[in-house]
Amino acid sequence: MIEERIASLQGDITMIRIVRCLAYATLVLAVVTAPAWSQGKGKGPEKVPPQDDSTIGDKVREVLPASQPVFATQEVTLIRNWFQTNRSNLPPGLAKRETLPPGLQKQLEKNGALPPGLQKKIQPFPPELERQLSQVPTGYKRVVIAGNVILMDTKTSVIYDVIRAVIP
Repeated sequence: MIEERIASLQGDITMIRIVRCLAYATLVLAVVTAPAWSQGKGKGPEKVPPQDDSTIGDKVREVLPASQPVFATQEVTLIRNWFQTNRSNLPPGLAKRETLPPGLQKQLEKNGALPPGLQKKIQPFPPELERQLSQVPTGYKRVVIAGNVILMDTKTSVIYDVIRAVIP
């Protein structure tokens, strides 16, 4: 009986050694072949350049520095006149004349970021006036904050231009 038990234990020990060897072999194989997996595609003759659907204008814009959108002189005049003429027809959010504290007013400057406290005070730009102005680039929008018209980047909240005190 003891001899049978010893023989059984020796078989178990042998099985454990075999499993360990297989585990080490798998680990070594994974480590050795990992650099080959990370190599990527070689530079072979079958490499096809990606299809370029961009226009000549797109290629020129890629080379030129990006221009910053600002209010044109005619737009400033049109905006001021529109708000003076339509003062009585403004939506409730724009109709109330509110002013900012001096500290917040100073933060409304070109190339500055819109403070989080002012983001709550953003009023939409009147759509009928928006249609009369040139289209702003994608990602930018005109808004009204406390009587000021602001051109801003919607993602970064960077202010690109400000027309102060447009609502009389």
